[in-house]
Amino acid sequence: MNLQQHDQFHIHQRVTMMVNRYEVFTDDGNGGPGALVAFVEQKRMTFREQVTLYADESKQHVLAAFRARKVIDLASGYDVTTGDGQPIGVFGKQFGKSLLRSTWRLEQPGLPPVEISERSMALALFRRVWDFLPWVGDIPFPWKYHFDFVRDGQLVGSFEKKTRFRDHYLVRVADPSLDRRLVLAQAVALDALQSR
Repeated sequence: MNLQQHDQFHIHQRVTMMVNRYEVFTDDGNGGPGALVAFVEQKRMTFREQVTLYADESKQHVLAAFRARKVIDLASGYDVTTGDGQPIGVFGKQFGKSLLRSTWRLEQPGLPPVEISERSMALALFRRVWDFLPWVGDIPFPWKYHFDFVRDGQLVGSFEKKTRFRDHYLVRVADPSLDRRLVLAQAVALDALQSR
């Protein structure tokens, strides 16, 4: 399947004891999930983050993978590669900007960078307060939050939480030049690495 032909994806997370599982679907044309195009398993409690996106649950074909450049660094970059190790791009959290509103930078060779940040400053601040409240911070955040992908002042994509208590997301890509594998790797990271 040619991912570049699609501009809307659904990501569903399934949480297990030691692994976070993500399923990525195309859109069915009616706003729901269609065909499965990626399957991800992220091991918890690893010192150096490495995540692989497979074409399906058989894990026979690698679409892309991302790996942290450093073991412990809040502003570390993540290199995104193909299954045979060819670079696709890089993303990383912008530590200073993320103190108030989570902000990431996505870079694809030959294109200007994309800044990804939480759409609502008020909701971003509330999420931070929520995490620090005793007992309450252990409960999943029940409000929907969204990230906008912006390049040179233009909206080129978005990542939107669709449900309150389950981790279901809608990813939209408005720029045909953006590599969908890079966007999907960043989208998985927005959930998997958000609390780091």
